[in-house]
Amino acid sequence: MKLPGKAKMIRIYFGEDDKWKEKPLYRAIVEKCRELDIAGATVLRGIAGYGASSLIRESHMLSFSHDAPLMVTIIDADEKIQQLLPFLDEAVDQGLIAISEVEVIKYVHQDGLRS
Repeated sequence: MKLPGKAKMIRIYFGEDDKWKEKPLYRAIVEKCRELDIAGATVLRGIAGYGASSLIRESHMLSFSHDAPLMVTIIDADEKIQQLLPFLDEAVDQGLIAISEVEVIKYVHQDGLRS
């Protein structure tokens, strides 16, 4: 797969406790990206953050709190990103979705490595 030049990047910010149909939201998003054959998606867990609610979400290594801030980053051609947007609109109940244009310098995929 080649993805040279201009592409779109989506960043989705929400809490680790957020769900979509009884499944962790981050997992649902990654699985939908794979289903749509999007180039890739990465989930990052934050240390602390807040959004529109002004509720500070924190990751506590020694506590039972599991509502750390999460960010999912997705990059692909505009056409693929447009296919994903209706799902995100429905699945992300609370959070922030931002899209920006990016320049892809290199994207390498070797056949046979995908499982």
